Amino acid sequence: MIDLKSGIQIDTKYYKVENLRNLTENTFVLTLPKSRFKYTAGQHISLAIKGDYQSREYSIYSAENGDNLEILVKEVAGGYFSPKLKHLKKGEFVEVHGPFGKFGVDEKNLNSHKHIFIASGTGIAPFHSMVKSYPGLDYQVIHGVRFANEAYEKDDYQPNRLVVCASRDENADFNGRLTEYLKTIEFSKNTCFYICGNSDMIFDSMEILKEKGFDRENVNVEVYF
Repeated sequence: MIDLKSGIQIDTKYYKVENLRNLTENTFVLTLPKSRFKYTAGQHISLAIKGDYQSREYSIYSAENGDNLEILVKEVAGGYFSPKLKHLKKGEFVEVHGPFGKFGVDEKNLNSHKHIFIASGTGIAPFHSMVKSYPGLDYQVIHGVRFANEAYEKDDYQPNRLVVCASRDENADFNGRLTEYLKTIEFSKNTCFYICGNSDMIFDSMEILKEKGFDRENVNVEVYF
């Protein structure tokens, strides 16, 4: 691809940083130009900083046909990669490979089932993409965080379709872990479940859903760490 302003040949896997949107002190959205590849909501990319030898995988945060390609990042204190991402400036280049993965909305049950998205922390990223990509979807997001302000861009979800569970904050919809909230809820048989976040939360949630009569074929998972 030729950069029209400079006339320089640019490898299509490189994207210029357009913006960095801070959501909390250590969580941000990295905004890149519109994707040059087709992806399905729920998939992830491999991201590297141009000239750096390391890369990390991030779920795509933006809608399938969004005006920009976006990822949701939490800066890891003492980490190598995420602090470098946070200090990127507009116009700097990152290297993108992908998309990867098969995590996504169950197409065969798209209109016949309710879709329950269960996320911890930045594990909400693929669900943000799904909600933005399927505006008529019958969904509910159950988001587990430590503090209520970590309910990232909550206005992007319909108010009656988002439940924020905060383990260290009473200013949320539910004060406690999301797994504690799951135990209190009854779900209809026509429900598809999607879980994304840390492995302990995923395994605990799957056990709770199994006790409620939903086996593995009803549950799609994406493990972050």
